[in-house]
Amino acid sequence: MKDQIESLVAQMHNSGIFYSEAVREFKRRFIMNVLQQNKGNQCKAARELGMHRNTLSRTIAELKMEVRQFREGARRPVRSEKSLPVERIEKKVVR
Repeated sequence: MKDQIESLVAQMHNSGIFYSEAVREFKRRFIMNVLQQNKGNQCKAARELGMHRNTLSRTIAELKMEVRQFREGARRPVRSEKSLPVERIEKKVVR
């Protein structure tokens, strides 16, 4: 893995990418990967990244990332779409 990183850093440097751009892109890709693995769940992703959820949310906002793309299909149904609970049958007490 170290060889791959060295190669990537050399390519980025040779192509004129500034340090700040490289760091920003690395953060973006790293966070994106962890969010994909956790289906957009920021609490779980933050735990895996070793940071507080608020820090992750702030970083996502700073990087102008769109998190919704990771959540598609994993959303809970709207309350009105949930099935209604089965009526309870009340027991009559015989005296």
